Amino acid sequence: MSFSDLFGTGEHLRNLGHFAAIVNLAAADGPINAKEEAQLKRFATKLDIAEEEYMKVLQNPNAFPIHPNNSVEGRLERLYDLFKIIYFDHDIEEQEVGLLKKYAIGIGFSQKAAQDIIKRSMEIFSGMSFEDYRYLLNREK
Repeated sequence: MSFSDLFGTGEHLRNLGHFAAIVNLAAADGPINAKEEAQLKRFATKLDIAEEEYMKVLQNPNAFPIHPNNSVEGRLERLYDLFKIIYFDHDIEEQEVGLLKKYAIGIGFSQKAAQDIIKRSMEIFSGMSFEDYRYLLNREK
C-alpha cells in the first residue's frame, strides 16, 4: 500500500472538502430532497468521490476541511458548483449566503472579494454554464 493510498492525494482531499461544503449547502434549507441528491451524486462522480466516502460525507460533512485552490479560476469554478446546488430550488436563503461567504473565504478569497463575488453571483446566476457565469461575473457593471 502506497503513502497516497493511506492519506489520499492533495487534489482528492480538496475534492472531498469541496464536496462536503456542497453537502452542507444542500442541507442548509432542510433535508436533502431527491433532486438535490441526484445533483450531489453527479458532483461526487465529477469529483471522484467513492461511494464509501460519499456516505461518510453525508453523515458528517463538517469532518472534512476546506482546502484552498491555488488559482482564481479554480476558486470560481468551486463557487459555481455551490451556486448550482443552491439554486436547485430557485431560491437562496440567508443561511446559505452565510455558508457561501465562509466557504469563499476558506478557499482563499479576501472577505471583501468574497462578499463582492457572492453579491454579484446572486445578481447574475440562473443555472447558466460556467463559461457564461465567469464572463458575467468579470464583466463591467
